[in-house]
Amino acid sequence: LRLCLGGWGSLVNPTGLAVCPGSGRLAVAHDGKKRIHVFGPSGFCLRRFGERGDANNDIKYALDVTVTSDGHVVVTDGGDCSVKAFDSEGRGVLAVREGFCLPWGLDATAKSEVILTDSVAGALYRLAADFQRGELKKCQMIRSRLVSPRAVAVCQSSGAVVVVEHLKARGASQGSTRVTIFSAEMDLIGQMDSFGLNLVFPSRIYATAVAFDREGRVIVTDVCSQAVICLGKPEEFPSFNPLISHGLSYPVGLTYTANNSLVVLDSGDHSVKVYSST
Repeated sequence: LRLCLGGWGSLVNPTGLAVCPGSGRLAVAHDGKKRIHVFGPSGFCLRRFGERGDANNDIKYALDVTVTSDGHVVVTDGGDCSVKAFDSEGRGVLAVREGFCLPWGLDATAKSEVILTDSVAGALYRLAADFQRGELKKCQMIRSRLVSPRAVAVCQSSGAVVVVEHLKARGASQGSTRVTIFSAEMDLIGQMDSFGLNLVFPSRIYATAVAFDREGRVIVTDVCSQAVICLGKPEEFPSFNPLISHGLSYPVGLTYTANNSLVVLDSGDHSVKVYSST
């Protein structure tokens, strides 16, 4: 562990995490008075924005956050089922309400498009906009018939997309998760649920966040073992390599910085933890 940011009082029940391309800054979505905090690489909070409220650009309940390559911060708002974009100064530039049921996870592509999940609709969307002008260009459903999809990540090099689905509980079971990988053309590459992973791995995995590392490997947070686990590249999926196995409480967010540091959002102690790659 190289750096720990936030903590109770600074971050309240954090839900989403993203790195700002180029700057190394970290955007965190949480349940405080101002929903988005932006931290510098040294851990100092540089900016707070996204007021809690009912105005068009206020944020009722932030579920996830991403940052486009041109520096716009995009947030899913579960409170009014919308997707909202802000410029680097925190000014609201766009609010999209394209008939979403419950937009949840999102990640930006290399072309500054946004891939997002709708947990209730069971769908995956691609959103394209001119954020500078505040104009929506396209909001297209690219995959349907998913089961409560939440976390999503896009591989910046290949364009592959990985989604964490939350499967229905059976009987007294607490439910399980499924990691599903699509190619850039949205063809199914690989899929494995908690039961299948448990046949390969030593313990039950309940995934809450997902990311691609710089080499295109799929990385997930697991709240059962309080760990971060590498599942390998899509073509070799799934392999099993624990990256962090202690020091986490309830990991719910995951990203990589440009220098390949691994960043974990821990809602158990309301903090952001940065791990060096060495």
